[in-house]
Amino acid sequence: MLTTSLPRPRPVAPGPLPTLRWGIIGPGWIAERFTEALCRHTQQNVVAVAGRTKEKAARFAEKWAIPKVCDDIAALLALKEVDAVYIATPHNHHFPDGLHALRAGKHVLIEKPLALNAQEGRALQAEAQVQKRFCMEAMWCDFTPKYDVLTQLLEQGELGELHTLIADHGEFFTPDHRIFNPDLAGGPMLDLGSYLVAFSVKVGNGAPDTICARGQAAPGGVNGQASMLFTHAKGLHSVLNTTLFSSTPGTAVIAGRKARLVLDGHFYAPGNFTLTANQGGNTLHWQDEGHHYAQLRYEAEHVAWCVGQGLTESPIRPLATTLTTLTVMDEVRRQLGIVFNEEREPRIV
Repeated sequence: MLTTSLPRPRPVAPGPLPTLRWGIIGPGWIAERFTEALCRHTQQNVVAVAGRTKEKAARFAEKWAIPKVCDDIAALLALKEVDAVYIATPHNHHFPDGLHALRAGKHVLIEKPLALNAQEGRALQAEAQVQKRFCMEAMWCDFTPKYDVLTQLLEQGELGELHTLIADHGEFFTPDHRIFNPDLAGGPMLDLGSYLVAFSVKVGNGAPDTICARGQAAPGGVNGQASMLFTHAKGLHSVLNTTLFSSTPGTAVIAGRKARLVLDGHFYAPGNFTLTANQGGNTLHWQDEGHHYAQLRYEAEHVAWCVGQGLTESPIRPLATTLTTLTVMDEVRRQLGIVFNEEREPRIV
């Protein structure tokens, strides 16, 4: 029998929140939305910014009243008044920038993916342990109220035995977009596919038992489309697709013996879902309100709470979960023959 009401979302910061002094590294599109969420919806304090050029950083600082514009990343990391840094540089910079920040004694929140591969991810985990600093991947969906309600439904077994997960994430990009640039670790896997794989790992409660992937190349030497079939313990199949060639609905379906859960697109973002019983058709609805990028606040507040608790990892998204996601993506890329430039020879940072 379907539950009569949805569970209430639990707080991502269940206690006092310290006000961290944040530095922004990589003042691009997502950093602007993250900074807006901090400035307008939290008590967190953004004190410095560094980018590829000082001019770009200065424009960003002026817009958000950030007091310190740094010439480069090293200058920002040298600031004693910076407690934590949000790293939103291109994907192939996440690992070296995160490593440098940890070595400088800063707590780090690194945009997804944490690194290009699991090996780099493990190196970041090890450095955070050595430095006794907090490190987390900014998989923002994990910290939203919608995802917590979904998590509780799965934990409580409200869908029954799970058999099918179907999800897609495709977007249209013009040829000049960075996602087609092999020098920036382009292709859909790290941008769009990481949401799909992370969702599968979440619903499947760990890495899949088997992985089968097929791909299609895009002009410029990057992968343009990937389709994946994962099989998990207890019979769950994940059917996933990501593409750069066109926009897709971006929906997701989790089908169990008792009920199915349908998430509107984009499934990973704040939004709506419907839980429907297989017998009787009883239905429950989750509906999000407000501007959804404001919910970037939750991952930042969770970081602040964790730092205040003296934690070096998140209990909601521990690095082990991130490393599982990266390991699965490594295998998908192996099957598709996707090798990033930085993987062709060891990086020294």
